[in-house]
Amino acid sequence: MNRKPIVKPPQAIVFDLGKVLVDFDYGITIRRLHAKSRISAAELRQLIDQSPLLYRFETGLLTATEFFTAVREATGYTGDFAEFCDCFSDIFTPIDAMIDLHARLREQGLSTYIFSNTNELAVRHIHERYPFFRTFTRHVLSYEHKSMKPDARLYEVVEEFAGHRGADLLYLDDRAENIAAGHARGWQALLHETPQATVAALRQGGVLRT
Repeated sequence: MNRKPIVKPPQAIVFDLGKVLVDFDYGITIRRLHAKSRISAAELRQLIDQSPLLYRFETGLLTATEFFTAVREATGYTGDFAEFCDCFSDIFTPIDAMIDLHARLREQGLSTYIFSNTNELAVRHIHERYPFFRTFTRHVLSYEHKSMKPDARLYEVVEEFAGHRGADLLYLDDRAENIAAGHARGWQALLHETPQATVAALRQGGVLRT
């Protein structure tokens, strides 16, 4: 289901962010917070890694300050807000082959969109650290719209921003449930597994010309 071929040239390309354009490791956050917390590393991971608390942060129900306060109260963390922000956001590594792919698609004149379940601390860090982020046409970020993939409401925002629907959109994501939600709207969508496979699929489908 998630390996449908590209059937027509898209008008816009929609990229997931984490695990597609940048890798990330919450283990870095856990280790750094643990050094100044009263709870175990396992308890820290349960608190912040794909947890209900993180969900509230990434759907914009908590500000960064409120998220910090909640973590501090639950863990006894003794660092200040600035140190916490650094611990939580400095966890990314660029995936150079995918960043290069994006640059080539932009050179071909295609509109491109970042479509991500994320939070304001991560986005601030990536925006400041990695110039590629600023070269996308627009960004659809969960915390700004109080909705997370695969909720259809967030996909509607992409369509509104892009001015395209259905097969005019080509979507790249590493999570099968998000790809399935794109297919349900008639989007062309590829499950991203490796940069090599994604580049090959776009070249085979005639999307990537170089």
